[in-house]
Amino acid sequence: MRSPLRALFNQAAQTPVPFVSRAHSFALPFGMRRDAEAQMSAMSSVGTLFAIVNRTSNATALVDWKLWRKAKSGRAEDRTEVTSHAALDLWRKPNAYMPRQEFVETTQQHIDLTGEGWWVIGRDPRSTLPLELWPVRPDRMEPVPDPERFLKGYVYLGPAGERVPLELNDVVQLRMPNPLDPYRGMGPVQSVLADLDATKYSAEWNRSFFLNSAEPGGIIEVPNGLDDNQFDELRDRWNEQHRGVANAHRVAILEHGVWKDRKLSQRDMQFVELRDVSSKVIREAFGMPKFAVGDVEDVNRASAEASMAWFAEQLTVPRLERIKAALNHDLLPLYGASANGLEFDYESPVPPNPAARNEELTAQAAAAQSLRAAGYLAADVLAAVGLPEMQARTPEEELLVDIVRGAPSTAPVILPLLGFDLSAAALASSTGAEPSNRLELGSEAPELEAAMRWKVVATLDDDTCQPCRDNDGHLYRNREQAYEDYPGGSGYVHCVGAEYGNECRCRVVKRRQS
Repeated sequence: MRSPLRALFNQAAQTPVPFVSRAHSFALPFGMRRDAEAQMSAMSSVGTLFAIVNRTSNATALVDWKLWRKAKSGRAEDRTEVTSHAALDLWRKPNAYMPRQEFVETTQQHIDLTGEGWWVIGRDPRSTLPLELWPVRPDRMEPVPDPERFLKGYVYLGPAGERVPLELNDVVQLRMPNPLDPYRGMGPVQSVLADLDATKYSAEWNRSFFLNSAEPGGIIEVPNGLDDNQFDELRDRWNEQHRGVANAHRVAILEHGVWKDRKLSQRDMQFVELRDVSSKVIREAFGMPKFAVGDVEDVNRASAEASMAWFAEQLTVPRLERIKAALNHDLLPLYGASANGLEFDYESPVPPNPAARNEELTAQAAAAQSLRAAGYLAADVLAAVGLPEMQARTPEEELLVDIVRGAPSTAPVILPLLGFDLSAAALASSTGAEPSNRLELGSEAPELEAAMRWKVVATLDDDTCQPCRDNDGHLYRNREQAYEDYPGGSGYVHCVGAEYGNECRCRVVKRRQS
């Protein structure tokens, strides 16, 4: 049964909506637009617009991307990077003529100028997997609304006027939502077309000022009518003597006419003020700071760094999120089951904030110091305040430090009784420094076995090699030492099973603290 709300929405999708062009108004149905070409053309005629779009599209295209397999925990830090997949190969080289950087830059130009970016997917007729991605001009794409399914497909308008139908899974659309049309996008340029025209025409007027006569126009009044020959002679003589920059401000001599000045001076037109106002309006539409387009007036190092961080956070990240959504929700599902649990993500372009990080570390260190003073173990304190593992001392080592600090004169006598190497402890007691975490355990102190925090677990069967058997149950003081023999936590470096076609099944695990 059809929802009444959906029925009303589909009915509205077929209703023409008013479209306002620069010259006149008329009605267009949903999904139709005729202003995209003019918006893209504006980039080549207005310097401020070119600078803004060039910077935003470049910043978006230069960011690196990776493919990840999601973790069950849902946390980004627990994901596993995927280095080999057809979708990753396609994103690295979308088509035979474009690397990813140029592909993303072209797409972002379209989005910034028109509010829309379009990708057309190329396939081999024998397969459904995407093999190519092509960025397509927004003015050549038309969505086809459907009263039942909302969207039936798309039509590509070729350069020669041909109309090519495309299925839903042949096209990926990226857009800034248009409040008047759910099928099309709306970009910043649409809101400042009048200002873009004013900037363009003011530049053309200045150019014409120098090319025509170096003076704005006027009228030559002749008391009696002129025949064609006399008119042509007067016009040619005037152009010859006064047209062009070299003839600017020459005195005009008229035999049978009177000059009537009809000009507005450049000061009257206020072109400098007009262009400054237009540039400001364009920057405001994009949310672009002056510093980002090369205006470094009244800019110091602190404000420049803040502007760079703001540009990355407020302008680059939202554009990357739009591309990320298209990759994960539109492109990856086309690869079927092989893409289950995968997601694209970008390397954050936001520069680190040293001041904020220092404040965070200071707060964490203060909290750790308070907890440690309250008697909690160092390892538990680090986990509680969110600091990384720093080879924290075990309870036995904490006792060792207390002995050295509290009774340095008797430490050389007590330490050997506890099974520690005297040289390291003696060095610590003589310098006042804390003993190293790597003090050697003596054979006379089996009770200090608890200080060893990592243990080897080997799978023992007929396929287990002798080095792995010998190292089963071996203890390591910390993860750094354990990972030297078991890189990444598994696979013994001295395993010889590979020589017989067997993969090492040994690993190191963290021991439970008693």
